[in-house]
Amino acid sequence: MVTTGLPPADAADVARVTEALQMITPRWNVRVLLTLNRTPRRYKEIVAKLPYLHTSHLHSKIRSLCSAGLAERTEHSARHVTYGLTPRGQQLLPVLPRMARWAEQHLEKPEQPLAAIEQIEDTLALLTRRQAPAILWVLKSRQEATALALAGLVMPTGFWNNIYPHLRQLIDDGLVTTEGTGQPYRLSRAGEALSPVLGALSMWSAGRPIDGAARHPVWGNSAPPPVNPTRVWTSHQARFPAPPAVPAAPATPARPAHRPGWATGELFSHAPPPGAKVPATIGGASR
Repeated sequence: MVTTGLPPADAADVARVTEALQMITPRWNVRVLLTLNRTPRRYKEIVAKLPYLHTSHLHSKIRSLCSAGLAERTEHSARHVTYGLTPRGQQLLPVLPRMARWAEQHLEKPEQPLAAIEQIEDTLALLTRRQAPAILWVLKSRQEATALALAGLVMPTGFWNNIYPHLRQLIDDGLVTTEGTGQPYRLSRAGEALSPVLGALSMWSAGRPIDGAARHPVWGNSAPPPVNPTRVWTSHQARFPAPPAVPAAPATPARPAHRPGWATGELFSHAPPPGAKVPATIGGASR
């Protein structure tokens, strides 16, 4: 991706994040990474965990993750070979729950709850749109920009009006907004809320602890979007309007906290509400 119109520091940052996204976005890559978490596994054990993935396809996925430095092959003997995550791969895993949380709050709610792994895949599909990271970077750092200014920064060697298809796609995805023809473009609320995700990806791709994402020069120091503290964290949300305000009632004992839809190490599972029908297939298609 051409980013020569951006300041050098931003250009390098966007290039690193884009490369990181390209490592993990291809379908099934995240699922393979999660399967290799915690303990190295033999190939047949990985196959058993991912029965829907053809073995020849699985082999190419593992090989690509090893080439990217996220997984490693260990030969204990001629007949005993295991695959596990490298330290680099382990350091990436905490970024994934941030993606799931963002998808939970900002992507369209399906009729049936989605597992967190599918929310992660949906988020990755949006972030890997062509020119998406660079456009988001510019709008975050400048607050707003015209199409002409964006084209000069993001794709300076092409025709400036080639920026419009990318902007229309980001608007359709709900990450960018504008008030109309000829008006500047800005990040939407959902686009602004990507700060923890893109900040963490930037820190990881630079070899730094992702806990420093809040201090990122572009994506840091952003107040998180308000979230209803009583909301249960699942992929399904009631679609009825909020009830009208009523006078404050006397204080009552706090209700026990609900368990979130998933926890660390359980990204493949999601407990559906009672009576809900679980889809027969697992997919990560963008909504």
